Amino acid sequence: MTLPALSGERLHAFLRGLPKAELHIHIEGSLEPELIFALAQRNGVQLAYPSVDALREAYAFTDLQSFLDIYYAGASVLLKAEDFFDMAWAYFLRAKADNVVHAELFFDPQTHTDRGVPMAEVMAGLSRAVDRAQVELGISAKLILCFLRHLSEEAAFDTLSQAEPFLDRIVGVGLDSSEVGHPPEKFARVFAKARELGLRVVAHAGEEGPPSYIWGALDVLKAERIDHGVQSLKDPALVARLVKERIPLTVCPLSNLKLCVFPSLAQHNLRDLLDAGLVATINSDDPAYFGGYMNQNFIDTFDALGLDANHARILAANAFEASFISPAQRATLLTQLDDYCASFAN
Repeated sequence: MTLPALSGERLHAFLRGLPKAELHIHIEGSLEPELIFALAQRNGVQLAYPSVDALREAYAFTDLQSFLDIYYAGASVLLKAEDFFDMAWAYFLRAKADNVVHAELFFDPQTHTDRGVPMAEVMAGLSRAVDRAQVELGISAKLILCFLRHLSEEAAFDTLSQAEPFLDRIVGVGLDSSEVGHPPEKFARVFAKARELGLRVVAHAGEEGPPSYIWGALDVLKAERIDHGVQSLKDPALVARLVKERIPLTVCPLSNLKLCVFPSLAQHNLRDLLDAGLVATINSDDPAYFGGYMNQNFIDTFDALGLDANHARILAANAFEASFISPAQRATLLTQLDDYCASFAN
């Protein structure tokens, strides 16, 4: 199916209504300043910022680490199951507005358990939101436990052990936080253990780190998806492998812009990734901090790069292909996508 040329508001309307899967969303990164302050008041947490506006003004990041410092401070208000539920439910409402029909949520238990918050509280709140999103919003969702790569592999093993009673609610494991200086090989054994437990594997690689980190994620961790992966174009042999094996990349354009991975959105390499035949997708990463959920990422990126409706269809189909869902659900979602696109083709 080839879609007609759409531009301006007509293209924006197409993008807004496009059925989408989001595969790279840190649920703690969806915590808006207003909710941070509400939870701080509810839980008696003293924040370093006097107001919502003051907190937002701090969102002037120069790199990944400058963002993470604020990110972990914001997460300090999450103490009880109801806090995790409120955070995730707020995300699902925004996802519904953006026509996200499936989401795979990263969560960082170490950010919470290291503060004395039990794993059971984290899981209870997130699981309740996932179940409610399916029933009330028609959004299917899965949880991916991420290990913080700036911590030790021993700490990751401890986290995996704490998560074992809840593995029926967790589809996979990932690797996030400070990338440079923490190669995937550091976590070889804990990822092997996770695979033995039947968990799927993804990993952040090639955001700020070099292509060698992507090789390590694939060869050592056995990652099935690469989160970010925008540095892959620096290595033609890596690109050839990613194309041949159809390894998905969960690209986050507004995040890359906000963290200075690219100097402007017009210089982002998403079009080049698609032109190279890579299984690229669009995602929001930490939308409360980076200025946009799914539709904003699509619209701003398409405007900056001159992408068209056919690119949108490919990106959406790639995300459904890359999702950790059943073949039957994938077929249903791809049919839904085809039907939507056909309504614009006529």
